[in-house]
Amino acid sequence: MTDPRDLYPLSEKAPHLVRSQTGLTLADFTVDAVLEGRISAADLAITPEALRLQADVARAVGRDRLAENFERAAELVAVPQEMLLDTYELLRPGRAKSANELRERAGLMRRDYGATRIAALIEEAADVCERRGLFTKRF
Repeated sequence: MTDPRDLYPLSEKAPHLVRSQTGLTLADFTVDAVLEGRISAADLAITPEALRLQADVARAVGRDRLAENFERAAELVAVPQEMLLDTYELLRPGRAKSANELRERAGLMRRDYGATRIAALIEEAADVCERRGLFTKRF
C-alpha cells in the first residue's frame, strides 16, 4: 500500500484517485469544458472518497484533528443542504430547547445518513450544553 504522505498533493501526485460525484476526473475539468457547458455544479461537489483520502494524508503527517474533520466532512456529503443548515442552526447557542432535542438530531443523522461521527459530535454538544446550563434562555 502507498504511504499516504506520498499522495500529497492529490491533484499532482495521484490525480487518478480523484473523481467527481458524477465520475469526472481532474483532467476533465478544463476551461474549455466550462465554456462549452460540459461542467455543471453537480460535477464540482466533492466525494466522500476524496475527503477520506485527505484524512489519510493528514493522519499520516500527524494531523489527527484535521483528519477527523475530513472524516466528518465525508459523512456530511450525503446529508441534504437543508438538513445541514437546520442542524447548524440547532447547534447555535440558545437555539435548541433541550439536550434531548440535540440527541434526537444525532439519532436522525446516525439512522438516516449513517453519519456516526457527526452524531457523536452532536451528542457531545448536548452533554456540554446540558452540563453548562446552556438550554436556559439567558437573554
